Amino acid sequence: MSRPLCNHYAALLSSSSAAAAAASGRDGARVSGAVHGLVLRTLPHPPPTYLLNHLLAAYARSGRLPLARRLFDAMPDPNLFTRNALLSALARARLLPDMERLFASMPERDAVSYNALIAGFSGAGAPARAARAYQALLREEAVVDGARVRPSRITMSGMVMAASALGDRALGRQVHCQILRLGFGAYAFTGSPLVDMYAKMGLIGDAKRVFDEMEGKNVVMYNTMITGLLRCKMVEEARGVFEAMVDRDSITWTTMVTGLTQNGLQSEALDVFRRMSAEGVGIDQYTFGSILTACGALAASEEGKQIHAYTIRTLYDDNIFVGSALVDMYSKCRSIRSAEAVFRRMTCKNIISWTAMIVGYGQNGCGEEAVRVFSEMQRDGIKPDDFTLGSVISSCANLASLEEGAQFHCMALVSGLRPYITVSNALVTLYGKCGSIEDAHRLFDEMPFHDQVSWTALVSGYAQFGKAKETMDLFEKMLLKGVKPDGVTFIGVLSACSRSGLVEKGRSYFHSMQKDHGIVPLDDHYTCMIDLYSRSGRLKEAEEFIRQMPRCPDAIGWATLLSACRLRGDMDIGKWAAENLLKTDPQNPASYVLLCSMHASKGEWSEVAQLRCGMRDRQVKKEPGCSWIKYKNKVHIFSADDQSHPFSGTIYEKLQWLNSKMLEEGYKPDVSSVLHDVADAEKVHMLSNHSEKLAIAFGLIFVPEEMPIRVVKNLRVCVDCHNATKFISKITGRDILVRDAVRFHKFSNGICSCGDFW
Repeated sequence: MSRPLCNHYAALLSSSSAAAAAASGRDGARVSGAVHGLVLRTLPHPPPTYLLNHLLAAYARSGRLPLARRLFDAMPDPNLFTRNALLSALARARLLPDMERLFASMPERDAVSYNALIAGFSGAGAPARAARAYQALLREEAVVDGARVRPSRITMSGMVMAASALGDRALGRQVHCQILRLGFGAYAFTGSPLVDMYAKMGLIGDAKRVFDEMEGKNVVMYNTMITGLLRCKMVEEARGVFEAMVDRDSITWTTMVTGLTQNGLQSEALDVFRRMSAEGVGIDQYTFGSILTACGALAASEEGKQIHAYTIRTLYDDNIFVGSALVDMYSKCRSIRSAEAVFRRMTCKNIISWTAMIVGYGQNGCGEEAVRVFSEMQRDGIKPDDFTLGSVISSCANLASLEEGAQFHCMALVSGLRPYITVSNALVTLYGKCGSIEDAHRLFDEMPFHDQVSWTALVSGYAQFGKAKETMDLFEKMLLKGVKPDGVTFIGVLSACSRSGLVEKGRSYFHSMQKDHGIVPLDDHYTCMIDLYSRSGRLKEAEEFIRQMPRCPDAIGWATLLSACRLRGDMDIGKWAAENLLKTDPQNPASYVLLCSMHASKGEWSEVAQLRCGMRDRQVKKEPGCSWIKYKNKVHIFSADDQSHPFSGTIYEKLQWLNSKMLEEGYKPDVSSVLHDVADAEKVHMLSNHSEKLAIAFGLIFVPEEMPIRVVKNLRVCVDCHNATKFISKITGRDILVRDAVRFHKFSNGICSCGDFW
């Protein structure tokens, strides 16, 4: 009676183990517990070892490891199967010390024992220990059931993965030889890991040879080969393998979509996705994630919207992975409100979702919203990682918000994220963009490792201050360290040269960028070169440079030339630049404003009136100038002649006092920037109430004397305000930092860091 009953219980336990393996662990545990109760009530004690082995395996598979261990300890006659079952359970649970103790205590071991040990070490991220376990297996001389213990296919598959994780080419080839010697070379079970291993090691030729020699390739092998080829940027070869496949599964299609996207072939990825959809292949979260990334890279908002609709139809829109990808896609397509709507509708958010939204706000110039969402994330109990914290610090840098940036710096120190290069680079950028270049350099020196972004952040910081020597010295040091510059690095170097009038040096760097570093110039590089010639008064050379360019400058390039023509009074080139600026960007007010300034300086008021009439007819609006200063976490914004501030009376009293003191010191108002046909006295009055002067007066009243006054202006600072701020810094003994649309100006004791060259 007991034997058939034991077999029945064993069958029930086997089915519960299968249920646990199929991810219904709770049901499996319930069945195991019920069968255990029946065993205790209906069978003589102790039950047969083989039945207890089934029970132990069922407990282990359903996640009830403490019950499995208790059962093991109570078994009177555990055998090799018993110990292997518990050993495998400990390996899966990553309990390495317990796993090693049990392994060491085993009176006999077979290949299953070693497989469990190797899998445990590999799964816990210790591939070197897995390799040592394999070496111990090769030295094993025990005989089990009349046969010497030797590696199995499972052993060799695990060892290939360990060699791959170690990146050890020699070990990988030794394992491959062992596979061939043991006769496992024809099995896809070992062939797929070999292909993957060689591809990850960059030995794509070896991977291809293993793949070609394998008979009876299955879809897993094809997928592995395609992944390896795409990882090694062999797109055409991957496409050939893909097209040669008779049967493709969803992983095959997703691999192609992901690989093409990662290789910068987003349009081709979209084509493959369309084919996948047309063939009715099941699309999962990973496919959606990859194709949305492709849409974001292409700024293909229409395609992105269609895929968004597809996710709604297939009920994937509430998937956290897909939701995060949608936020990222809409952000890169400059549809930040759509990104925000997706984010707000997500019922569940993780650190990736929050980071996608924070980065999206930063990419779209919404720095304040990025800081707000970061605070919201913290209230939600989500701890930031290095990438999230680096992103919000970058937003503070773009806002020139040193107060909030410094708070995040403290958070980085307290949380232990400060050493991460993502955070360190963001902090260097923050202090550089906020005018604290000494702090930026100190942080840079404290970093144990510098990548391209670190160097570029510091180079750009010095360039914004117009410190050409320091910028070039840093750049040369970067090259000596073997760090390859990118296009952004060269923008910093070229702009430093232009702001210091180093024409020949800038021209040399521009040619070196193309010849020595293989960087194709973008619009920003051409604009830097136009600025380089124009600032130095070499307007004819600027004109010749533009005529030799492979394409026309963008609006910023033409505006740069036109601005220089205004300063130099070159009407001919100025008109040429203005005409081209109007063609490039008809709604850009710079052409009208700068031409107005040129005519006004010559007293040609009828031409000024005609240009203003043209602006009205075309509904072109000049961006109003404004300046702002942050004090006690509040931003105070000023425009010219602003009377709206609560302390307006006190501010204007301070300005009157400053004006009288400046006149005593020899200050003479420069009315050349006033574009109105009024008396000089009226022009002087208009100059005295410019927005940056109001902001500086506010700072002198409220910002403590030991702190510098930091002002940000949305337009380039005018000649008179620049001159006046030098006098104010000398009269008050205060350091004043002004960040305008072009660069930083640090005024100290009557001198500006730009050397009056801006």
